[in-house]
Amino acid sequence: MFRLSRLALAAVVLLAAYFALYGGEYSYAELRAARAAEDRERQELAERERQIDSLRAWADSMQVDSATLERIARERFGMIREGEVLYRIIERDTASVDSVPPVG
Repeated sequence: MFRLSRLALAAVVLLAAYFALYGGEYSYAELRAARAAEDRERQELAERERQIDSLRAWADSMQVDSATLERIARERFGMIREGEVLYRIIERDTASVDSVPPVG
C-alpha cells in the first residue's frame, strides 16, 4: 500500500512537471517562443529606427546642402549646367542583338 502511494505520488509529480513544461497556455515552450518573438521584434525595431535616422539625415541634407540637391538633379533627372554636355552610355542588350538576322 505504501509503495503504491509513493508510485502514485511520483506519477502525479511527473505529470505536473510535464504539464508545467509542455502543457497549457503558459508552458515553458510557450514562454521560450514568446521570448524569441520578442527578441526578433526588438531587432526589427532597432533596424527600423536606424532606417528612420538615415532617412532623416538624408531629408536634412536635401533641405540644407545644395551639393546634395545638385547631385540628385544630375543623377536622377539627367540635368546639366549650361555649357556642359551629357553623355549617356547604354549597354547593348545581347538577347536582342542575337535575335537580329545578319545583313547581307
